[in-house]
Amino acid sequence: MTKNKYNSGQALLVVLLSLSVVLIIVLYIVSRSITDVTLSIKDEESLRAFSAAEAGIERALIAGTNSGSLSDANFSATVSNFAESSDEVVYPIGLKSGHVATFWFNRPSEPRFAGNSLKFCWGDENTSSSTAETPALEVTIFYTTVANDLTTLRLARTTLDPNASRLSSNNFSNATNSVCTIDQQKFQFQASMNLPAGFMEFAKVKMLYNTQDVHYLGLDVSATGSVLPSQGLKVDSSGSYGDANRRIELYALHPAPPTVFENAIFSSSGIVK
Repeated sequence: MTKNKYNSGQALLVVLLSLSVVLIIVLYIVSRSITDVTLSIKDEESLRAFSAAEAGIERALIAGTNSGSLSDANFSATVSNFAESSDEVVYPIGLKSGHVATFWFNRPSEPRFAGNSLKFCWGDENTSSSTAETPALEVTIFYTTVANDLTTLRLARTTLDPNASRLSSNNFSNATNSVCTIDQQKFQFQASMNLPAGFMEFAKVKMLYNTQDVHYLGLDVSATGSVLPSQGLKVDSSGSYGDANRRIELYALHPAPPTVFENAIFSSSGIVK
């Protein structure tokens, strides 16, 4: 009799252990299922919020600042003139060797930039100044000798290189290896320059040598006491759906003349550095 009670206790213990294992497996499966469902919901909300932000961008480019909804997702988009009335600007697109950034000094219906000196800053902070990938700049400034008279259009060009070991072979001007800050962004290299007497229209700045890494470029005109006209439009759109919020920034920069345009312009003098 005692033996049967002992066997019954063992059986009960085995059953309880088996039930515990099954319960743990069931709870794990339920937990994973709930987690998967939650992640799926969050992914869907995120995609809907992002789609709404994109819809805000598209509508803003046509209708300007606006808000609305898309399939129960809400969006709000604002349009502003990028860098208008500012004395410094960071070009919003990273550049590799051969890529060109355009900075405007004169735009229709906006005050003309009245200075004739510029400071360019480029290269991510702590970028080496002694490698083959050290970025250099080719700066081409388009200006007129008579204000608002494009028949007097001229161009001046200079090249700037912080890599001293290349200067003897490329005949570039030396740039300073010293950190400068533009619009709270730090750059490793900088160079200042003055333009001969004239009225600046725009500048095209080509990045050189950095075939692998993207670097950003900034322009500072604070020393002139003058400010820049707008460099294009900036669209800031946010979308929301459920608990998800997504934000998109888009820059619609002013179009620049094609490179072949430079071949039709002659200037007898260069930039004074």
